[in-house]
Amino acid sequence: MANAWQQFFDSHAPYYDQNPFTQNTVAEVDFFLSLFPLSAGASILDMGCGTGRHAAELAKRGYQVTGVDISDGMLGEARKKAETMGVSVRWVQADATQRLDLHSPISASLPTKGDRFDAAISLCEGGFGLIGQGEDAEAHDRAILDNIANHLKPNAPFLLTTLNGYQVIRQMKDEFIEAGRFDPATMVSNYEDQWDLPEGPRVVKIRERLFIPPEMVKILRESGFRCDRVFGGTAGNWGQRPLSLDEIEAMYVCRKVG
Repeated sequence: MANAWQQFFDSHAPYYDQNPFTQNTVAEVDFFLSLFPLSAGASILDMGCGTGRHAAELAKRGYQVTGVDISDGMLGEARKKAETMGVSVRWVQADATQRLDLHSPISASLPTKGDRFDAAISLCEGGFGLIGQGEDAEAHDRAILDNIANHLKPNAPFLLTTLNGYQVIRQMKDEFIEAGRFDPATMVSNYEDQWDLPEGPRVVKIRERLFIPPEMVKILRESGFRCDRVFGGTAGNWGQRPLSLDEIEAMYVCRKVG
């Protein structure tokens, strides 16, 4: 049975690319490649690829890309995007928290270099942080990082953007604690929120474990990554700059260890 996030993205998929935060794909790919210049034809894993905007743009530039997402609806949009752009991407429908085997060659026309990827991305909450009701938040996110690490070559770069815990904490109030919306002992928020989406307003049940950068760096290290830098990661404002306390996303610039 599809989980709540899978159902949400299946229904939201036709409208996803109308969101304002999706309008900076070319600049985001440019920035990724400025951090990590990759050799021509390098293999890249996009975990939580959504509608494939980063994956397709990377494929357009000659990279061998595998995009993984839990939502068939999002992957349907990704396939259409790749076809329109005239590029080939390997699309895989899978839960990023579950054991995956992506080491086999993509196809005769898209072989991988060896059995592991040269680089990976997981951007704009690509599965990371999307916790279901009753799930263990830390186990959920560690499983995603473990899967990514298991599919990377030693010293391979990995770029992650995820929610900035500082920003959410600074909005919390004592009345939210009393109402059960936020637990300061566990840093878990649990509430219903109305999102103004391109298809219209929608009430979404939110359950998030808020991670601040020192915690994220520790979790990344425990999953086999070295985090070299933490930048601000808000869509449309990527750059080699300090993370602002009030911006929505943080960016973690990492490498696979060993």
